[in-house]
Formats: sequence, C-alpha cells, structure tokens
Amino acid sequence: MLTSALQCGLDRLRDESFLALRGSRIGVCCNRSAIDGHGTHLEDLFQEAAIDVVRWFEPEHGIETTAQDMETVVSNRPEVISLYGDDEASLRPDPNALEDLDLLLFDIQDIGSRYYTFAATLRYILEVAAITGTRVMVLDRPNPIGGVAVEGGTIHPGFESFVGASPISIRHGLTMGEIARLLVGPLGIAADLTVIPCQGWSREMLQQDGALPWVAPSPNMPTPETALIYPGLCLIEGTDLSEGRGTRRPFHRVGAPWLDADRLADAIEVRSRQMELQGVSFSPVHFVPHFQKFAAQQCHGIEIEVIDPVAVEALLLGVIVLEQARAQNPERFRWRTETYEFIDDPIAIDLLWGGSDLRLGLEDGLSPRDLIEAREGERLQFLGLRQQSLLY
Repeated sequence: MLTSALQCGLDRLRDESFLALRGSRIGVCCNRSAIDGHGTHLEDLFQEAAIDVVRWFEPEHGIETTAQDMETVVSNRPEVISLYGDDEASLRPDPNALEDLDLLLFDIQDIGSRYYTFAATLRYILEVAAITGTRVMVLDRPNPIGGVAVEGGTIHPGFESFVGASPISIRHGLTMGEIARLLVGPLGIAADLTVIPCQGWSREMLQQDGALPWVAPSPNMPTPETALIYPGLCLIEGTDLSEGRGTRRPFHRVGAPWLDADRLADAIEVRSRQMELQGVSFSPVHFVPHFQKFAAQQCHGIEIEVIDPVAVEALLLGVIVLEQARAQNPERFRWRTETYEFIDDPIAIDLLWGGSDLRLGLEDGLSPRDLIEAREGERLQFLGLRQQSLLY
C-alpha cells in the first residue's frame, strides 16, 4: 500500500478507471519502470481493466530492461516495435506505426540527466506524432534526483545526438512530463500532448522522500544513488576508463588496469576539497568487470559513496574524476573514439558534454569548476526556457 499521498500519473489514471483511454486505439511506449504505487506493472493493470493495446514500443534496453547500453533491442512479439535497432534511423518510430493509433501512451521512469536516452525517444515520438496527428499522453513520474538543482550547459550546434537530442542542461531538474511540455511549447514540436501529472510531489523531493517503489529503468541504474551521480559519472563513457559496468556498482566505480587506486583516491580527495565538492566520499577499489570495458581484467580505481544527496554536485564530481584520472598518466589515458550511439564524429565525450570545450579544456589544464562555469550562461538561459513548462 502507498504510505503517502504521492502518486504517479499511472496511479491517477488507474484511479479514474482508465476512462481517458477507453474507446481509443492505443499504443504504449514503456519498460519495467511503468508501475503504480503498489508495484503493479501497466500491462497487468491494463489486462485487469480490459484495456486493449494495439501496439507496444520498446525503448533502449527493451521493455524488460535486460539489454545493455547500445545493444540492439529485438522483440519476438509481433505487436512490439523496437525503437533501438541497429542504425540511427531505428530510433524514430515509422509514421506507419503511429498513423492508425488514436493515442500513444508514454510511461518510463527518467533519472534527471540529459544523457539518459528515454527523453530523446519521447522527443522522436512527439515529432512523428505531430506528422501523423496521433495524440500523445505522458504519465508523469517524479524526478528521482529532484527538481531544483540544474547543472551544466546545453548542446552546441553540430553536437546533437541520442544522448543530446534537445537543448537542455545536463542535469535538467525536470520530470518527463515537463520535458514533454518543453518540447511542444518553447521548442515548438506541434504535437497534441496530454500530461497526467504526479500528485503530492514537490521539486525538493528526492526518491527516498517519496513512497513510490524503485524499479531500475535500465540494467546499470540499480539505485537512486546511482542516478544522483550519473550526470557526472556518465562522462566516463567518453573515455577508455571503466565506468563500473559489469560490476555490482556501475558508475560508483571508475578504474582501469593501468591506474594506481590509492594515488587516484588521494588525488581526487585533495582536488575535491580545493573545488569545495561536498556530499560524496572516495575510497580505492580493485574490481574485475564481467563484460564491456576490460572484461575479465583487474581494474584499479575509486569507489564513490553518496553521503549527503542534497549536497552532491554531480557534474563537478564527474569532471574532477576525469581530470585526475587523466593526470595520473596522460600518455595512457584515451578518449573513446569508437562509434557511440551510431555516431563516429564528434566523439563520445563531445556528444555527452554537448561540445568539445570540456575535452580541449582538460587537455589545456583548465580547472573543473572553470570548465563548468564557462557554460553558466547557457544554464541560466535554460532555467528561463524551462520555467513555463514546470508542473510542480
């Protein structure tokens, strides 16, 4: 049972007996995170309420969220369409898959970071729905890392991608419903949008402040604490360092076979004090990833613990880790140059950051806080842009 008045959009639709859906030809884009406050999945609720779904759309990681990042999603169910295939075109739904629908329902837990690709999937659905005239309904969910803190700049021209589909800050402080409102409002996508807001959520709330259960929306997002540091630690994907995938602590662990764990932990601790970074602690760690980078090889690095969720500056944390890992051995450190989210150029770190200034600045010896503050004008501009889209 719910222990507070907090309800997500699915709860509210359920409590109204799904009246807004009856009589419509419905498509649904969701994954395992589409549960109500009792932990019941949307598909089970629909079956109980005799709501028929014409077509299901599965985002990156699949409906069951078992596929790893950048792994092609293929379904054996004929009524399920993948929105993460083997090329960039597969990220957008075919208009033919929407034009016979009256309504496409979208319900996926976001984690508050621009890189997390579900917001890009929502954008592409809205763009196609604007062409086909299909109504889109977003069932909103709380932002697990809160709706107050906003960190980082936006996307510079030429750096748009699946991890940067819209000009929003890296830590955006929005819910998925608010992102949808931003897309069809200030950003001009002419789709017919309805958002079913949460009830009882306020911008100051973090995941642990509410009563909604946590279901990992992707394989490497096991806890809300992981979501809290992800806006900074996802930057590690743009390097040859392991971001802890293939271990039980993804994004909390960063390492490589060539790093000295004790030296790195000490250097990051010193730099964090200089930068006045708070809310996290560091310890040396040795780990062996089971898959992806350095699979079956011992890595040495750091483990990050969240000790004060409200104080965490995730983006500063990530840039400090990048700076100090590179400083330990600039000759061995390497930016990732392999294809990333179907794009070869720009490279991954530039796509994640939304420009080349982070990479070039670190190579030139600029400080982490200076690199972040150089994007402060963009952050402030985004704060003004998003204001009219806020629901809470």
